[in-house]
Amino acid sequence: MGTSYMTNPVVFLIDTVVSLYILAIILRFLFQWTRADFYNPISQFLVKITHPPLKLLRRFIPAVGKIDSSSLVLAIGLQMIADFFILALQGEMAGIVVLILYAFKQLVELVLNIFVFSVFARAILSWFDPGNYNPASSLLQSLTEPLLSICRKIIPDLGGIDLSPLVALVFLQLAKMVILPPLSQLALLLG
Repeated sequence: MGTSYMTNPVVFLIDTVVSLYILAIILRFLFQWTRADFYNPISQFLVKITHPPLKLLRRFIPAVGKIDSSSLVLAIGLQMIADFFILALQGEMAGIVVLILYAFKQLVELVLNIFVFSVFARAILSWFDPGNYNPASSLLQSLTEPLLSICRKIIPDLGGIDLSPLVALVFLQLAKMVILPPLSQLALLLG
C-alpha cells in the first residue's frame, strides 16, 4: 500500500520537473533555429538554465547546419530517462526502442503544441497591445513568423484581415492528427 500511495506523487514530480526542463531545452532550440533575439531576457534565462549539460554534450555531438543536435539528443535522452523511471515506478518495463519512439513522439507533440500556443498567443497579443515592445511578443514573432508567412502565401489578401494564424492553427492540428497516432501505434506494436 505504501508504494502505490507514493507512486502518483513521485510520478507527478518526475514528470513535471523533467517536462519543464525539456520545454526549456526545446524552446532554446527553436529560438536558436528561428534566430530569435539572443539578448532577449527570456532567451538569456533559457540559455543559462540549459547551458551546463549542453556545453558538455557539444564536445561529443556536433551541430548539423542550423540544427543544434546536442539539444535534441539531450531532450530525447531526458525524456527516455523520465519515461523509464515512471514506467518502473508503475511496475512496467519497456525496451530501448519503445522508449526512443515514445520519447520522439512526446517531443514532436511538444513542438507542435509550442507552435499552437505561440500562434494563438501572438494573435491574442496583437489585439490587445499592438506596437508596444514586449520580450515575450518579440520571441513569439520570431518563432511564428516563418510558419505564418507560409500561410500568408497560401491564402489571398482579404483587405487587411490576416487569417494566417487561423490557417496555421488548422495546419498544426492536422499535423498532430496525422503524425502522432502512427508513432503511438508503432510504439505499442513494438512494446
